[in-house]
Amino acid sequence: MSAQNHYLVSVVPYSSEWPLDFEKEKELLLEILAQHVVIIEHTGSTSIPNLEAKPIIDIFAAVHPLLNEHVYENLLIHLGYRYVETGMTGRYFFAKEHEGARTHHLHILPLEGFYERKEFLFRDYLRAHPDLVKEYGELKRMLAEQYDSDPDGYTQAKTAFIQRVDDLARTERGLPLQNVWECR
Repeated sequence: MSAQNHYLVSVVPYSSEWPLDFEKEKELLLEILAQHVVIIEHTGSTSIPNLEAKPIIDIFAAVHPLLNEHVYENLLIHLGYRYVETGMTGRYFFAKEHEGARTHHLHILPLEGFYERKEFLFRDYLRAHPDLVKEYGELKRMLAEQYDSDPDGYTQAKTAFIQRVDDLARTERGLPLQNVWECR
């Protein structure tokens, strides 16, 4: 299990509080990161209405330019975020916890290509296709039971569905198809 994934997998019903939680966190982040951040977006399953999800708010922040992770780390520590080394290139990952449970994941990425990322294509496609939201929710519930103590296994097991939706979204937008694990 990777350092970033030391928590248990728990998928819960959609909460109308998630978008509100994101907006509150966005305001806090803008107060701290205003001079660096160009855009802050809500991503992940909590950003998709009616989708069951792990109750962790995923946030993507575009910066220009992308500075050393220590710049952001020194600012974000005041909000309870800690830097987590993931091995991913071209982005930094920060996690926030409350009473030992993850509450927020913050990804800081360069502005260039921000909205062409798979996470936005996936989010936007599911928002427009409620039938796929239902299918994905069922898959997530089943996999959460199967991989309850293996977040990496849970994530990997969703790959076929994520790839299918990414391919549909890319085709609809006239973008070239990509392997979802190669465009991290």
